[in-house]
Amino acid sequence: MNTWSGTWVAERLGVELAGDERLRGMLGLALRRNPKRAHLLVSNVLGKHVPQAPSVVYGHGVELGRRVRELLGDAAAARAVVLGYAETATGLGHSVADGLGAAPYLHSTRRPVAGVATAGGFEESHSHATSHLLLPEDPSLLAGDGPLVLVDDEFSTGNTVLNTVRDLHARYPRERYVVVALVDMRSAADAGRLEEFAREIGARIDLVTVASGTVRLPDGVLEKGQALVAEHESAAAPSRPSAQYPAPLEGAPSPTGRITRVDLRWPARLPDGGRHGFTPAHRTALENALPAMADRIATALPVEAHRVLVLGFEELMYAPLRLAGELERTTTAEVRYSTTTRSPVLAVDDPGYAIRTRLVFPAHDDPADGPGERYAYNVAGAGFDAVVAVVDTVADTPALHAPDGLLARLAEHTPHVLLAVVPSYAPAAPAGAQDAPERPVTMLPEPLRGPAFSSYAPEEVGWLLQDLSDVTLEAPTEEREEAIQSGGAHYAESLPVEYQPSEQYQQLFHNALGTSAARLAHAVGVVTETVLAERSPRPVLVSLARAGTPVGILMRRWAQHRHGLDLPHYAVSIVRGRGIDANALRWLAAHHDPRDVVFVDGWTGKGAITRELAQAVQAFEKAHGVSGFDPEIAVLADPGSCVRTYGTREDYLIPSACLNSTVSGLISRTVLRADLVGPDDYHGAKYYRELADSDLSVAFLDAVSARFDEVTEAACAEAKDLLAADRTPTWEGWAAVERISEEYGIHDVNLVKPGVGETTRVLLRRVPWKVLARAGAGSDLDHVRLLAEQRGVSVEEVADLPYTCVGLIHPRYTRGATGADGTAVTL
Repeated sequence: MNTWSGTWVAERLGVELAGDERLRGMLGLALRRNPKRAHLLVSNVLGKHVPQAPSVVYGHGVELGRRVRELLGDAAAARAVVLGYAETATGLGHSVADGLGAAPYLHSTRRPVAGVATAGGFEESHSHATSHLLLPEDPSLLAGDGPLVLVDDEFSTGNTVLNTVRDLHARYPRERYVVVALVDMRSAADAGRLEEFAREIGARIDLVTVASGTVRLPDGVLEKGQALVAEHESAAAPSRPSAQYPAPLEGAPSPTGRITRVDLRWPARLPDGGRHGFTPAHRTALENALPAMADRIATALPVEAHRVLVLGFEELMYAPLRLAGELERTTTAEVRYSTTTRSPVLAVDDPGYAIRTRLVFPAHDDPADGPGERYAYNVAGAGFDAVVAVVDTVADTPALHAPDGLLARLAEHTPHVLLAVVPSYAPAAPAGAQDAPERPVTMLPEPLRGPAFSSYAPEEVGWLLQDLSDVTLEAPTEEREEAIQSGGAHYAESLPVEYQPSEQYQQLFHNALGTSAARLAHAVGVVTETVLAERSPRPVLVSLARAGTPVGILMRRWAQHRHGLDLPHYAVSIVRGRGIDANALRWLAAHHDPRDVVFVDGWTGKGAITRELAQAVQAFEKAHGVSGFDPEIAVLADPGSCVRTYGTREDYLIPSACLNSTVSGLISRTVLRADLVGPDDYHGAKYYRELADSDLSVAFLDAVSARFDEVTEAACAEAKDLLAADRTPTWEGWAAVERISEEYGIHDVNLVKPGVGETTRVLLRRVPWKVLARAGAGSDLDHVRLLAEQRGVSVEEVADLPYTCVGLIHPRYTRGATGADGTAVTL
């Protein structure tokens, strides 16, 4: 016979659980770290503290909903609204609504949402976190006169229900309420209070439960419980293995190991739960999407994963429950379901105690009540082959991915951790509303990730762009140049035809990579160490697409290799003369602290983008009231002396400048055109899937990161020296560009492109006129010389050039004047 999981508490505190025969099968006992109540009733069928089969968890809720429908009758049930309690009963309430039929569902929340009016609120007197908010998208949701069904996991004193009904009845009076709980544990006196309250407000209040009983508490139980908790927590200090902090699983990956991200492809505008309301139409959309989403998880699971936990996140209980249920139904794995929680509970590794193990990690959703510990119970030591963590986008933060975060804690105790992120739903502004606020940031699409967009691994970078792969945007180089210089078009409104390198040119790339990989690795180390030391210990890397993207990935890899950090990394668009993508900044500000954002680019030329970014960030702050973004760019190479944060100020060949999309994840340069990019859209880009056979993106990254070990000592030493040095930008590159512009009669600094990287871009994308090369420049210019020869452009050696080379765009271009001799060049 199995030991009852309440024996340990009952024996030590004299707590007695009395009731019908189902009660002990549904409940165990544990001790709280709570000054208001010593004991905790731990449900075995709720899916919060105890992993349980999802069919069992969902089945209990649906069955309760069916019983409510029978109680009300079909006519009244069709007019009912279901309200669940956060955080514990959000999934149970949603399941009850499913069983009831066509009822809309709302749950209370402890997460305030900007711009959403509160329709009510109440207090939960015994809880560690008391304030409940009601934030329906539709203000009329609670205003009808149909029955209100209130769902909680347990009905212990009735105070929470009394507080709720009192608040809502004053706002939206109605004739009937139904209270639903898994267990009714009220005393006779408490039962009498509810009946008296119903008479007082002139409404009927019914009660539907699975089991009932009472908890008998001896005198002094609170003090005894607190003393017992203190005693065991002291004994379970993290300095030695214990049930509180169980030893890591042998053979499990380190906390800094790879986390597999699963793209659920959650349907657009489908709420992630009932925080703002969930309608029957939403339910139909979810049912239709569930099989495919669960199949994506199943596909990502390793074949050896026979015991799988789907772990929800605090109030996010229903979506993970339904995903778990679909996995249970369609796979052969033994699937269990539970969620993380705010509730602090003592863990004791004893079969007579309900909470055997406890994982502790920091809050990762920037809670309104400030940072604090969060918990996952009975996960460690449960023998799970894989854990699928399901969170919403608000909670997909650096704290989630940190070395002490939830994912790292899970990785210590299971060989495989998968992460599925559900978009956080934000209500839309009411139709026809005057002076409606701008589109909520959480409505902006989630970042695009590989392999659906780009050839990079999904964890390497998230692209805050829209996919324009199906749009024809390419134009011949000559047409583009004439339109740009005549003022008829902006360079970001079209794309150049992708340069297809010859075998000779590709060999130049491989030779350059072979000779410069260690030098590049050194520069990556220097710039990353500088960022970590003086910008943020947990930076959010934001690359300027596309040249900055490989550099951002390399910096992310260095931080992981050297410091065990799993840094978030995104790519955003910035367009000269048009600024940075403001919607991308809005998304970043909603998901990260802007003070942690570090913008990353490959190199500086004359510093035009550096100035563009500073102006754009200033304009964004004024327009959106969001401050904290630091506009200074961190670059691999700063030959123009335009920034303080760099890996080197030498002007040498960065091999990723040799190619276009085939060394940048197969992504095009970004596009900003009014007919394609609306005011609430990200800038666009294309994914050239058809070039996969020529793709060198990952090969480039791997070649550089393979040299990290050999350069670590030198790179860290140089970073230390740089941190103590005067790195004030001199802008000598800008001065040189102005001088060259005048000397060569160009009179437009935008047509002077200094540095190896920018010169390469001129030769690949624009109509070049001349290339100026520093006298004695060596192999760093082999690819430039080859491209210049192919384009019919002269390479002129210049003494005292501050850059290795400078590319000059033809200053008076028409399609009749292309090369240095004024004749068209054959591409």
